[in-house]
Amino acid sequence: MSTMNISLPDHLKSFVDEQVAGRGYGTSSEYIRELIRRDQDRLILRGLLLDGASSVQTDPADGRYFNDLRDRVRGHSSK
Repeated sequence: MSTMNISLPDHLKSFVDEQVAGRGYGTSSEYIRELIRRDQDRLILRGLLLDGASSVQTDPADGRYFNDLRDRVRGHSSK
């Protein structure tokens, strides 16, 4: 694992220390790693949403769509 040193103003360091103590993180590094993972997840979700928004519109996802989807998952494909 690589090491990275960061500088924080006192009020941010205090905030990180409070989060570590109050939310069950063992170290400030664990807390920062979790924040980075969440940011990565957010960026992936944003990309998926943008891809979906720019994709070609298909049939609506209505009750029939979800019923067909449930049937396919249960192995009763109607197609």
